[in-house]
Amino acid sequence: MKRHALFGTVVLLILMPRANAQKPFTLEQVMSAPFPSNLTAAKNANRIAWVLDQEGRRNIWVAEGPAFTARQLTKYNEDDGQELLDLHFSSDSNTIVYVRGEGKNAAGQVPNPTSNPAGAEQAVWTVAWNGGEPKRVDAGHSPQISPRGTVAYVKDGQIWLAALDGADKPQQLVVRGQNFGPHWSPDGSRLAFGSARTDHAFIGVYDAAAKTVQFLAPSVDSDGNPAWSLDGKRIAFVRRPAEPRDEPQGFFIAPDKPRPWAIWIADVSTGSAKEIWRSSTTAQGSFPHMAEDTGGGVINWAAGNQLVIASEEDGWQHLYTLAAEGGAPKLITPGNCEVEQWSLTPDNKSILFNSNCGDVDRRHLWNVSVSGNPPTQWTRGDGIEWSPVMLNDGQTFTYLSSSATHPARAVVSDSAAKAKPPLAPETRPKDFPSDSLVTPQQTIFKSTDGLEIHAQLFVPVGLKPGEKRPAVIFLHGGPIRQMVLGWHYMYYYSNSYAMNQYLASRGYIVLALNYRSGIGYGRAFREALGRAGRGATEYQDVVAAGRYLQGRSDVDAKRIGLWGGSYGGYLTALGLGRNSDLFAAGVDLHGVHDWPTDNWEGKNVPADLNKLARDSSPVTSVNTWKSPVLFIHGDDDRNVYFTQTVDLVARLREKGVEIEQLVFPDDVHDFLLHRHWLAAYHAASDFFDRRFKVPGN
Repeated sequence: MKRHALFGTVVLLILMPRANAQKPFTLEQVMSAPFPSNLTAAKNANRIAWVLDQEGRRNIWVAEGPAFTARQLTKYNEDDGQELLDLHFSSDSNTIVYVRGEGKNAAGQVPNPTSNPAGAEQAVWTVAWNGGEPKRVDAGHSPQISPRGTVAYVKDGQIWLAALDGADKPQQLVVRGQNFGPHWSPDGSRLAFGSARTDHAFIGVYDAAAKTVQFLAPSVDSDGNPAWSLDGKRIAFVRRPAEPRDEPQGFFIAPDKPRPWAIWIADVSTGSAKEIWRSSTTAQGSFPHMAEDTGGGVINWAAGNQLVIASEEDGWQHLYTLAAEGGAPKLITPGNCEVEQWSLTPDNKSILFNSNCGDVDRRHLWNVSVSGNPPTQWTRGDGIEWSPVMLNDGQTFTYLSSSATHPARAVVSDSAAKAKPPLAPETRPKDFPSDSLVTPQQTIFKSTDGLEIHAQLFVPVGLKPGEKRPAVIFLHGGPIRQMVLGWHYMYYYSNSYAMNQYLASRGYIVLALNYRSGIGYGRAFREALGRAGRGATEYQDVVAAGRYLQGRSDVDAKRIGLWGGSYGGYLTALGLGRNSDLFAAGVDLHGVHDWPTDNWEGKNVPADLNKLARDSSPVTSVNTWKSPVLFIHGDDDRNVYFTQTVDLVARLREKGVEIEQLVFPDDVHDFLLHRHWLAAYHAASDFFDRRFKVPGN
């Protein structure tokens, strides 16, 4: 495979702002750019597909080489809150399977943010590459297409099979437990899946010809993350050891401890398996959850009978190669930086990945061979690049890209370093205010305990000498997130970035804070001692940010506010409760307010840890809370229960705190309706304007 030498200059010429003068713009304008996601490529043709969200109208777009002229494939024309995700090509590249709608809540209800009396559903659909009406397969999610034209998917915790052409009635694989994650063997003759049994889990393998299920080396432990060998004869999987029943549970409360894991390989024909590698029992050797949740998978089977695995053994999320026979893993992405997203090339000999290596507050693209040659950087500059995918020809690749003034767009490039213009330029609104946006500045300061903290500073254009402006601190959620020096690669935070730009255009100095417990700065930073319900140590970074702003000559120290969602809402509420003297007002979107009552399946938590969690919660600071607050929450939130806001509002009312609220019936955590994002941000901007009396607005 040829080495690529694509650098960001070509793309950045496209993305470069054309003027420095800041012009007024509306929230609607800065929120109007379409957001691309779910970028995928066909295996047997130079075809790509992605989802484009245009102000809530979500559709599949496609393009084919060599011209890569983009076209809209589906025709969903309403802001109806129905997500599109899980795009996959059929083996002949002529059909795309996808999911429309989100999953059920604990009560078994699918999100219905428009409160449509007819209801809503989450279902698997197909659409032909050449167009036409999409066809519904069945209710469900997580579809995988076999080379033989069968779709496997999950419905109500069970695996189902359906013919891609709709010829036969869907069939359930009747297997006890909650079953998930179907993966077809390379020839489509077998299907691997996970089968969770409450306190343990198996890897099941369904034989399509024999119509049988076998379990690979069943044990009391929890198995998952199956990966097929390239010849389909073996499966590599993760085994995590069983834990005592009285082990404290609760992601944000339970004490930190090492979470070791091992890799096993099974012979599919016999079902026998053996362990080939085991992690260390240190904290850094713990199972890499980030790779499972947002990366490219904990295990991938590559060429040369090698596995590519993710690990944080050196304190950063990196990729390693591991021989299928076992031995010591070999680090192939070194550095004090994190690999975040990756994918194998079609020949399984190289890996495309994005990381913040050499540019800690951005993301760029790299390539590394499985054979172990040093990584090659493919993009550089002031842009942000993610979701890299190599196409069938092994020379053309596609990815998503943004900059400080241009939101995300799909891009195609080739081995000659010839980046083409962004795809689907016609979808970009003509009045999008790129020329009026500011470029955030990388800002680094010390927290109250001396830890180095990064942030992005948005300074309004037109500040006069000696003028003091109001300021707001933006607090991201997660907390396993990182704000970057440009439009974000996640939908939620792309919206947040737009809001920060809007606030800056209205005269505010905005500081987007990357507090400890976020990603990008290593495992020790992310797993900071005493974080969350264990002591809220990250709150000292919020105070340090407030002190930093107070020390700026262009900030009015009496007009500093906080705003953020989810975990950012938690820190906003904590700041308003503990330090009303420092933070004069705040906007709390779906924040956590009492850790013990929103403990994400927490159990067996001792009384002293429950007390610590309670003391780390905003509800214990109600007596010192003086600053006015706006609460914004959807009442079908599946991440942070709506009762968190109900309870805190009731407590603050008793203390006479000024409260405003905006509630979205039937919407979820990550608002599904574009108009709800606009309503939330209009309310937040208006709230700060009234509290801080911004001149001219």
